[in-house]
Amino acid sequence: MRQVILDTETTGLNPATGDRIIEIGCVEMVGRRLTDRTFHYYINPERDIDAGAFAVHGLSREFLSDKPIFANIVDQLIEFVDSAEIVIHNAAFDLGFLDNEFALLKRPPFRNLASKITDTLLDARQMFPGKRNSLDALCERFSISNQHRTLHGALLDAQLLAEVYVAMTRGQEDLSIDLIDYTVGADSSGHTKALPSDLKVLIATDLDLQLHEKILAEIAKASKKDPVWSPLHTAG
Repeated sequence: MRQVILDTETTGLNPATGDRIIEIGCVEMVGRRLTDRTFHYYINPERDIDAGAFAVHGLSREFLSDKPIFANIVDQLIEFVDSAEIVIHNAAFDLGFLDNEFALLKRPPFRNLASKITDTLLDARQMFPGKRNSLDALCERFSISNQHRTLHGALLDAQLLAEVYVAMTRGQEDLSIDLIDYTVGADSSGHTKALPSDLKVLIATDLDLQLHEKILAEIAKASKKDPVWSPLHTAG
């Protein structure tokens, strides 16, 4: 399964009022493992940056003045994401801007390129109702280091989101994901490393099973009530 984790930075909050994309960052994941392929561009929006947006990402019009316009990178973007599942945090925001950029170029909507779109913000709200579910909050919840994130950046945020996505979905497709301790094993950049998937399966022996049953009987005797695994407890 091929997935592209994507993030953008923009001049403001609303493409309908003329705001544009100024940075796009994507990382590729195949079989729930990051590959070496990334897609990253700063983009000249040919307009000013809102003060509120600049405070978030720190990208100025002067810095972006010599960068390519969106039309010059769109074909490379299409090639990178075509037919992949696209994973985005707060997908409605990014897709609104991307569809707008494609519409300005008289192209079909960007979202049509995806085999599937996964919104990790919506998923997080279902998993953790009533809690903060920003990217920073999820990094903290899953013990993913984001200390190097002083400002928002599309490629950095896509890399962090990839780790968050794996943490949120661990156990669904690869047993090894359940065994990752996200508080250890970080590399020099602070990103955690995934364990290999070729884990050995150890089968309990008859003696192991006998000892297990003995321990369960002792726990039940000490508790003086039917334990949750007891048939009597289930029947009640």
